[in-house]
Amino acid sequence: MSDQRSVASAWRRLTDWLRANAPVSYASLLPPVPEHSIQAVDAQLRQHLGFGLPAELGDLWRLCSGVEHQYIAANEEEGEVGSGAFLPGGMLLGPADVLRARLPEAGRRDWWGAAVVPWLSGDMAGPEYGHYVGADGVGSWSLPDDLSCDKPSHPSIAAYLDAVHCTLTEGPADAMGPDVPGLVWGCLVWDDPEAPLLDDALEHWHRLHCPAH
Repeated sequence: MSDQRSVASAWRRLTDWLRANAPVSYASLLPPVPEHSIQAVDAQLRQHLGFGLPAELGDLWRLCSGVEHQYIAANEEEGEVGSGAFLPGGMLLGPADVLRARLPEAGRRDWWGAAVVPWLSGDMAGPEYGHYVGADGVGSWSLPDDLSCDKPSHPSIAAYLDAVHCTLTEGPADAMGPDVPGLVWGCLVWDDPEAPLLDDALEHWHRLHCPAH
């Protein structure tokens, strides 16, 4: 059983920060998932995998169903900044994306080897990598090489969201890993200063908690 108030409180703190500091990222948030859709995902997982939807993810979906990147005029040429990519682990997956990533193909066994589901991914086409959530907490996964899901980095979704908020408000910038937070064109974007994925947009990206020189 999840503590829904904990998830809601952590999400509210994070999204309040986005609204004040990264309004374009805040605008990318989608409405909540209808209750019947949450129950349908739970039923699909139970039918095919023998376990249900982690309660915390259902609680989060009752607040937000994912993100939709906003149009950014300054991004026309660079095309690198996704307003919804405001979490270091990727974008929040909705029900359809979770089922597509988690359920095995017809006639094939489940390769994951753990009672977990993906909930974040920076690769929306697949998705093929991101963060999972299960009874033991939140951790990273990638297809096909890292599906053991036995090394959680945070004990819960709420703890992960609180860690993100703490990184944004208090630092240090690398508390969540090599990708550090920065602001560009009203968006919160995480990147690795030592090996940045941002190209032309990098000069407009202003890091939070920059080290003193």
